[in-house]
Amino acid sequence: MAMHVLQLGPYPPPEGGVTRNMLAIRDELIKRGDKCSIIATTRSSRIVEESNVYHPRSASKVLALLGSIDFDVIHLHIGGTVSKRMLGLALAATTFAGKRSVLTIHSGAFPLTEAARSARSFSASGVIFRRFGRIAVVNDDLADVFERYGVAKENIRKILPFSLQFPDESVSVPPTLAKFVTAHSPLLLSVGGLEKDYDPIFQIDAMSDILREFPKAGLMIVGDGSMRSEVESAVAACGHIQNIHLAGNVEHAVTLHLIDRADILLRTTLFDGDAISIREALFLGTPVIATDNGMRPAGAQLIDIGDRAELVRKIREMASSKQKRPANVAADDRNIRQVIELYKELL
Repeated sequence: MAMHVLQLGPYPPPEGGVTRNMLAIRDELIKRGDKCSIIATTRSSRIVEESNVYHPRSASKVLALLGSIDFDVIHLHIGGTVSKRMLGLALAATTFAGKRSVLTIHSGAFPLTEAARSARSFSASGVIFRRFGRIAVVNDDLADVFERYGVAKENIRKILPFSLQFPDESVSVPPTLAKFVTAHSPLLLSVGGLEKDYDPIFQIDAMSDILREFPKAGLMIVGDGSMRSEVESAVAACGHIQNIHLAGNVEHAVTLHLIDRADILLRTTLFDGDAISIREALFLGTPVIATDNGMRPAGAQLIDIGDRAELVRKIREMASSKQKRPANVAADDRNIRQVIELYKELL
């Protein structure tokens, strides 16, 4: 019998790692003949009417949807900080679903937060987390946090929230982006957003040093955010406007092509978890330079936060090191299949 999974989480645009995981789960469910509905828990920058996708504007409308949708399993996705609003949403989800509920906190950096460091089983958070039937974590540190919240070890599963796919050959890169890609070498690609944690100003400032050694270098930043005006001003003031392109929000299918064609992916952040863009770049054979947060995957070249000299040195070493991916590398969706099996356990 087909099952109906209701996912709650951010819905694109903008399209980040959490939304890509949700969409991959939906695609796999539909491929298997199951049904998937989605309730957006953040404001999408553009709403397009889609079947079984809901964009409630208030908490009361979220509750109304939870009470009216005939689902079998609820899966709540939380991207980073577990705010009081998210805890309230978790309580509501488990009230309607009981143990037929799954929680994933996608940020591998959550254990570094004050809330996680002070995790106790008798806390309100602990009581709410124990209501879920299963909790999926992205690393061992997160598993430890939930155990300290009192969640039974057998209800915690380590499942990395990504699937690795090749760029879709039927998708083309928009002309404006393609022109910038072909005009610059090495092409440095940053996939994240124009937010403080992604430190876009550092990348822009570093272009002065990079261009001294590589006059044709280009920096493309994919993603948008609250720092848009500040970043635009920094680009205008740096004197290298022809070498920096703010791409804004880009569909994931196009972003994969950009990662594949880039010479180096940059993930130089102030605060970060297990960035899916890094996994995708390494899978596609694109070298990665990232700030060291203690949880980067093997293969990424690491620098300290704000170290421009080391960034330039790494670029110098890696500018000509891009390798073609081995012919026997295959797309990998095992993590998504593990999530589907988790749903089946609860039923």
